[in-house]
Amino acid sequence: MLPSERMIVTDCDLEPGTRGYGVTAETDWGGAPTVLRMILGRQLEELRTRAGMTFEQAGAAIGVSHSTIRRMEAAKVARLRLADAEKLLQVYGVRDQQEIDTFLKSVREANRRGWWHTYRDVLPDWFAAYLSLEQAALQIRAYEAQFVHGLLQTEAYARALLGAGNPHAPAGATERRVALRMRRQELLSRPSPPRVWIVMDETVLRWPVGGPEVMRAQIDHLAEVNSLPHVTLQIMPFANGPHPAMRAGAFHLFRFRAPELPDIVYLSGLVGAVYLDKDDDVVVYREALDRLGAQSAPARKTEALLGAIRKEL
Repeated sequence: MLPSERMIVTDCDLEPGTRGYGVTAETDWGGAPTVLRMILGRQLEELRTRAGMTFEQAGAAIGVSHSTIRRMEAAKVARLRLADAEKLLQVYGVRDQQEIDTFLKSVREANRRGWWHTYRDVLPDWFAAYLSLEQAALQIRAYEAQFVHGLLQTEAYARALLGAGNPHAPAGATERRVALRMRRQELLSRPSPPRVWIVMDETVLRWPVGGPEVMRAQIDHLAEVNSLPHVTLQIMPFANGPHPAMRAGAFHLFRFRAPELPDIVYLSGLVGAVYLDKDDDVVVYREALDRLGAQSAPARKTEALLGAIRKEL
């Protein structure tokens, strides 16, 4: 994905890094190879710029087109060719063998498939991009207008929701989607989990997904997850009236450790998704989340609100 560009995804796979060339052994990638391609592409762009070379000159030096160089830097290639990457490092003047070896090791890692590839039978390509970002993020912020965030759903809630959203899908496909959603949640319990901050409209808790029993269990689960030190859950009460995100619908904001990566906003649709990383776009959503957080019930009152709504079910 090019910096400062809107990206509309219907057929793509979209993942965190450290300073310097390549990836250190200590880096926790969360199985996110595409974000790694984004980082490597930006590092190649920086090296080319430092070398004072154009796309055309770089391409000619290694025997590829200028558009191939552009696509490599923009992470718009399915795989980074190891030989091309090594030639570019040489052309750009990288002489330290350890740096070269580390970069090439990262290229090999970037070409691996994420764990979610095993669910490709039920996973749209455009949502694979989302999973790549989610698994790699340092911080995940989101506003949910209708449903509990996927990272916070119980199995029964997810099954009822996915079944309603895919009414013609075979039962086996629904169960595969549920399994994928539960697998995503493992990032909350990994050694270095992301910071997760979710603001949910009260509508989310009033919508009877799966019936009262499923909703009571879901609310209990939200209270439990909210007790985790790296999770913050806030509720936007009906009584607060209009708010900054009322026309936006659900959206997600990802932040990464890698200095090469900007914050990225994700907006979903029925047949695709939009990923925004242009500063002017991202700041609008970041400010909306800040205002939502300020206007919603304080995190310390979330448990009391959840308990009150649970009693009504």
